[in-house]
Amino acid sequence: MTIDGSRSVDSAATVGAPSPAAVGVPSFAGPDAAALATIARLRRRRLVFDLVRHALLIVATFGMLYPLLWMVASSFKPETMIFTDLSIWPHSLDPTNYVTGWTALQESFTTFFRNSIVVAVLVVIGNTLSCSITAYAFARLEFRGRKVLFAVMLMTLMLPYHVTLIPQYVLFQNLGWVDTFLPLTVPKFMAVDAFFIFLMVQFFRGIPRELDEAAVLDGCGPWRIYWKIILPLSLPVLATTAIFSFLWTWNDFIGPLVYLNDSAHYTVPLALRSFVDATGQSNWGQLFAMSVLALAPIFLFFLCFQRLIIEGVAHAGMKR
Repeated sequence: MTIDGSRSVDSAATVGAPSPAAVGVPSFAGPDAAALATIARLRRRRLVFDLVRHALLIVATFGMLYPLLWMVASSFKPETMIFTDLSIWPHSLDPTNYVTGWTALQESFTTFFRNSIVVAVLVVIGNTLSCSITAYAFARLEFRGRKVLFAVMLMTLMLPYHVTLIPQYVLFQNLGWVDTFLPLTVPKFMAVDAFFIFLMVQFFRGIPRELDEAAVLDGCGPWRIYWKIILPLSLPVLATTAIFSFLWTWNDFIGPLVYLNDSAHYTVPLALRSFVDATGQSNWGQLFAMSVLALAPIFLFFLCFQRLIIEGVAHAGMKR
């Protein structure tokens, strides 16, 4: 048989062979047109849904940021235009309110910022050290009444601050601490913030106990284990405690209002309140300008350490 004849026979055999569909074999030539149309329709719906969702989020974000943006813009406006012009873009960047507002009170804002920084730094140090030591005792040490004391500590979270305000004021007045920074800072060195203790206890419980056992075999006591092992591994929760302590202390108004009388001891929130007199009148331009400067440290602090805040809270809520 010739080569041409063989090719003819093979072609004929191919033509006469049954198709895959005829013998029950599925065809993979390409996706079904109806399926493609369904996928395209679902993608269009998802795109529309995403666009609507992002548009709503943008509108909501602008609504929440508008008061802040309006305050920043008003700090550059003359007094007569603050409540008549609601735009968030000033016609001119006039720094007069910042210059005059800095020295508008009996003391300059240099004093107020220095007082706030001193109080905030001492509170951060006190909370970080005292709460970490207390949390280490609850999480790693075995002693009689540990569970009862831990439950009592958690119960203090339910007490409003105003319930203990009067007894604390009487105590600090008898000690002669009123009109000083001591009532605002000394208690923080005694582990009075149950929230931070609970946060650290949850984090410490996630650290493997095998590290403690290995340290004990090497001759380490509880204090050395706390200092050499627990603290170096607890940077996220320590940073979270420090950041929240700083933010809450910087914004605290009721504490300084109760314990500080001399304007030379005022913190920034009290100084801002001093712009408003007894009749409710104020130089709003200077007040807004100083408020913007008061918000700047908080904003920068949170912007720089927001990753540690999220990491610390996330790690404290789960066991690794």
